Amino acid sequence: MFDFGKGYWIWQKVAERIEPTKEATVYALQKQTERGNAKTLATSVAPEFLEIANMLLKEAKDTFGKVDSNILFPMADHIAFAIKRMQSGEKISNPLTEDIRVLFHVEFKIALQARTIIEHQFGVVMDDDEIGYIALHIHSAIEDEKVSQSMQMARAVRQCISWVEEETGKQIDIASLSYNRLMNHIRYMVARALNGEQLKVSMNDYMIVKFPKAYQISQTICDQIAHDLKHEVAEIEIGYLAMHIARVLDEETKE
Repeated sequence: MFDFGKGYWIWQKVAERIEPTKEATVYALQKQTERGNAKTLATSVAPEFLEIANMLLKEAKDTFGKVDSNILFPMADHIAFAIKRMQSGEKISNPLTEDIRVLFHVEFKIALQARTIIEHQFGVVMDDDEIGYIALHIHSAIEDEKVSQSMQMARAVRQCISWVEEETGKQIDIASLSYNRLMNHIRYMVARALNGEQLKVSMNDYMIVKFPKAYQISQTICDQIAHDLKHEVAEIEIGYLAMHIARVLDEETKE
């Protein structure tokens, strides 16, 4: 068991018990989680990386009200390797950075707090691509899902936006209200597909009559999403996605 409090790291001997302070966050090592063996990671990750991860999780908990503490060790391990990469001059590319920044904007803002600490402590500047990956860890802790699933979500949203742009012939400004509405709708649509959930009220009959082009585009995209996710996308989703596509098409005609 590890006891964090106000930046202090406490080691304990075998069978020795430490009573946590009021300011402390206590992490219990689980035998096995979906994110890997916590005990193995705890013995291989240096305390300073665990402290950074703990700070981010505490901020996430203060912001969202709950986090899955099992993400502590995998996130600390990721931070350790990211710093090692930067120190050796290696750079990784994250094609989903801008989507993660918008899709999980609060998580990204929390992840940004690590930048100053890492620069001060290790003399390297963590770029936005690395911050994006940390934001995915934070999101997975909040939603209690695997980091790989958070990445799948971001990738699916990016692909869907690309399909909408391709089908409509219009590039959507990521800073626009249309992008945010469309992106958030796709985000929850993908989540429903992955979780086997369905909407209750259908808009299909209305949309196919009033906005046939948007409906046709939506139907094509929903089929592509289902193929890529290898999960069924309910037919009822077509009409709701078509509403957002219709807005994009309407903006196009006004320009």
